[in-house]
Amino acid sequence: MNEKNLLFSIIIPTYNRPERLKTCLESLTFLDFSYKQFEVIIVDDGSVEPLDPIVNNFKEKLQIKLIRQNNAGPASARNKGASQAQGEFLVFTDDDCQVDSNWLKIFSQGFEKNSTALLGGHTINYLSKNLYSEASQLLVDYLYDYYNTDSQQACFFTSNNFALSKELFQTVGGFDTNFPLAAGEDREFCDRWLFHNYPMQYLPKAIINHSHHLTLSKFWRQHFNYGCGAFYFHQVRSQRNQQKVKVEPFSFYLDLLLYPFKISAPLPKIPLAFLLFLSQVANISGFFWTNFQHKKKSQIISRNWLTKS
Repeated sequence: MNEKNLLFSIIIPTYNRPERLKTCLESLTFLDFSYKQFEVIIVDDGSVEPLDPIVNNFKEKLQIKLIRQNNAGPASARNKGASQAQGEFLVFTDDDCQVDSNWLKIFSQGFEKNSTALLGGHTINYLSKNLYSEASQLLVDYLYDYYNTDSQQACFFTSNNFALSKELFQTVGGFDTNFPLAAGEDREFCDRWLFHNYPMQYLPKAIINHSHHLTLSKFWRQHFNYGCGAFYFHQVRSQRNQQKVKVEPFSFYLDLLLYPFKISAPLPKIPLAFLLFLSQVANISGFFWTNFQHKKKSQIISRNWLTKS
């Protein structure tokens, strides 16, 4: 691999989704960007099947490397990939995503204007006929509208489509590995990035297509996990800022339920609104379940400490 003059290192954590990874890598071969200026780092987070046959098929088209680790979650996998990256800038996406041909070009133009910014792109649900996948992406779209009203000073990006300086990634400490699931670690990273007074810029033309197939049970589990991650996020944030835990106002949730009726949605609006409501029930359930487990663990530790004393 030619490690000289690499501008980008694309980091993709993966776990037991070889076919999705293959599709993701195929999309990277169509990038309108010199392959000599970027590398692709696949971090296998303990998959059952070896990924060498898939990765080897792309070695003539991409500068690509495969790293393996025991299953430790996406935050750990992304940090692992970043530790071995040779590019000046890190670009993160997921194995169930397909990138637009102009993806790196848009990020490159963004860094030419501000090399210290965290740049976030736009994600499109590729499974537009899947009601649950569409509702899940609709929630993310709402969060982008809510938190990123000023595209030049955004507040939240998902980790399947953002880019930043490798040096600054290391400066702020990478992803918090206390988040074992793909739930909340990107939100915490963005908050910590802003805490260090670095800018965030939204680039809607940096597009990826997300193929996350969901059923009702998977939809519930996804948003329950988001609630678990939200608990850890608020704990970390309150400690960092020396403030009490803050929640969004009632208007945030009301506007969320009305969101499908304010935009052009390809699927029926009432079922989408119901699923957005259900997502918040799952989120709250995950939050309080994690809170209960946290208190239970603290009580056990306290009893053990008193017993030893």
